[in-house]
Amino acid sequence: MSAPDLRRIVDVAPLVKSGAVSPVDLVKGCLAQIDRRPEINAFITRLDREALTEAERLAREIRDGEYRGPLHGIPIAVKDLIDVTGTKTTSASAVPVDVAAGDAASIAQLRQAGAIVIGKTNLHEFAFGTTSDESAFGPVRHPLDPARSAGGSSGGSAAALAAGMCFGALGTDTGGSIRIPSAVCGTVGLKPTVGEISVHGVVPLSATLDHLGPMARSVADAAILFDVLKGRPPFGTMATADRLTIGTPTGYFCDRLERGARQALERGQAALVAAGHDVREVDVRYASWTPAVYLHIVLPEASRFHARWLETTPGAYSPGVRLRLEMGRYVLAEDYIRAMDLRRALTVAVDAALDGCHALLLPAQPMPAPPLGAPSVEINGQQEPVRAAMLRLTQLFNITGHPAIALPASHDVDDFPRGLQLVGRRHQTERLLEIAAACEPLFEPRDPHLG
Repeated sequence: MSAPDLRRIVDVAPLVKSGAVSPVDLVKGCLAQIDRRPEINAFITRLDREALTEAERLAREIRDGEYRGPLHGIPIAVKDLIDVTGTKTTSASAVPVDVAAGDAASIAQLRQAGAIVIGKTNLHEFAFGTTSDESAFGPVRHPLDPARSAGGSSGGSAAALAAGMCFGALGTDTGGSIRIPSAVCGTVGLKPTVGEISVHGVVPLSATLDHLGPMARSVADAAILFDVLKGRPPFGTMATADRLTIGTPTGYFCDRLERGARQALERGQAALVAAGHDVREVDVRYASWTPAVYLHIVLPEASRFHARWLETTPGAYSPGVRLRLEMGRYVLAEDYIRAMDLRRALTVAVDAALDGCHALLLPAQPMPAPPLGAPSVEINGQQEPVRAAMLRLTQLFNITGHPAIALPASHDVDDFPRGLQLVGRRHQTERLLEIAAACEPLFEPRDPHLG
């Protein structure tokens, strides 16, 4: 059985449990799909032999009646920013690294649940970009059009999912790096509440903004991965969301959207109303401060971590990544402290916008996947830097730490996916997943399997 025959964890897991489908079949199917689409360049390190050996062992466990749960025997891809024992954590960089001596906390949780690490995915170097085209291993290409970006920085994970190369994936999100590629590739990506999932064993970008989270083909699959990453048994049946009140932030979040993104939002709102839910406009005070606050936190925190390599091997970095790291050296301490103060104000503002609402709804991206290497993108007749445009709708929720999830949405403007984003209350990621599960069928999701 090949990977395209069964696409979601929730579909294939019962068959693995019953013995109708072998973990070995799943691994072979995913590896065949990787071989079939080399132009995507989704993986840096493939673990074919290790994955097949593990699949055989896990198949024996099932025959012996030792089933671990819905991730037992399921092939998972891991962003190459996360330590996996015996492999280099390259961070998509030419900066020299050592072989990882142990698994990151997240990998240990996945292995305990029976998941199989099939390989380590390509990304924007050191997670410091939105397009995954600055990589020492070559750019990640969009499964629908190799001339377009798969988003970033977790571009390889999203592209691998969309192309049927794995059943779930891990990504990291510092300014949108899970949600951005998920939105442009037509998959699901969850950024949990800040601090909810351990980042031990993950190369940091910004210590106070970094998040780790699951990427999947459905909300139910993301929920399974999320539970395992939190170190608890995977969910049984997700609770049904009753009548919802959904707030749509206006102003900053909707001022600059291309036609497809705006259409996806409007259709999503209309579908919610038709299903009996309440949709209302809300204001997020100080939202326009977001880019400045974000930059004055991420730049110095990233520069601090990279200081030793900037001194010893500066030429090993991609030019754009090195430029951003060097910029961080010139952020004043008072600017950093001021940004942290404003961060608290923005957190209060998002809390206030959620008051009386179950979640916020907004686009995950203001436009579809941009051309690879493009410095700017046209939105409604105006040119805007690609990086700024792709971060604009996601980075606030890294600053504030609220959980946020990207879902596939309407795509019929040009046949490229658009994504919608739901934002929940802090420390209520489980509730956000329930809300997302209720919204998922209303947002006209396209089948994310593009392979």
